[in-house]
Amino acid sequence: MTQEQSGDTFISHLVELRSRLMRAVLSVLVVFFVLFMYPGPSVIYDVLAQPMLASLPQGTRMIATGVITPFMVPVKVTLLASFMVALPIVLYQGWAFVAPGLYKHEKRLALPLIFSSTVLFIAGMAFCYFVVFKTVFHFIATFAPDSITPAPDIEAYLNFVMTMFLAFGITFEVPIAVILLVKTGMTSVAKLREIRGYVIVGAFIIAAVVTPPDVVSQFLLAAPLCLLYELGIIFASFMKKREAESDSDSRELES
Repeated sequence: MTQEQSGDTFISHLVELRSRLMRAVLSVLVVFFVLFMYPGPSVIYDVLAQPMLASLPQGTRMIATGVITPFMVPVKVTLLASFMVALPIVLYQGWAFVAPGLYKHEKRLALPLIFSSTVLFIAGMAFCYFVVFKTVFHFIATFAPDSITPAPDIEAYLNFVMTMFLAFGITFEVPIAVILLVKTGMTSVAKLREIRGYVIVGAFIIAAVVTPPDVVSQFLLAAPLCLLYELGIIFASFMKKREAESDSDSRELES
């Protein structure tokens, strides 16, 4: 390949990348417009705030200390919801960009991994919303003195929620990371089982850094991380067993 041909190929890749990015962004904006019109940013934020509101004293509301915060925070929440709804389209655009450069067996592995990683990330967020928030906010509320009326700021609440969503979403991706490490040959199932103790300690250290300084939220992050690590080992072991059986059958057919 000449230098001129190489340059044309590079430019064509950049054009393709720009096209895929524009389609991904457009899909998010379309969903954002639909959600903005119905049910609206205020309703979406109220749903997100429900776990906190349920733990506050009867009649207590959250507050907004900024001038434009009552407008910007619901809009940010709507944008986050739009991204999650449009995530399959966004991931498909990424897949369509890299697919031509993959081998056939890599394509067979990539699609299930993309689908499962999306499902696991959303599952992590759902676990955080329905289980962690309810438990943690109730636990914190029990320690509030009677002389204090909690009134959380909506912007601080949004930052907290996004951090927790990201932490639990990434945590639920652990099985995918374990499978990829074994599949690419970077480590083995036996080695992963050997370092199980270090993983457990690391899980609680990560939970202590990411989550609020209370035992409940730290345990609710560390425990799923350890369980999902074990689940990843089980799936990786199953896949390696299937590969060994497939290779054995191929040798028997050749002989």
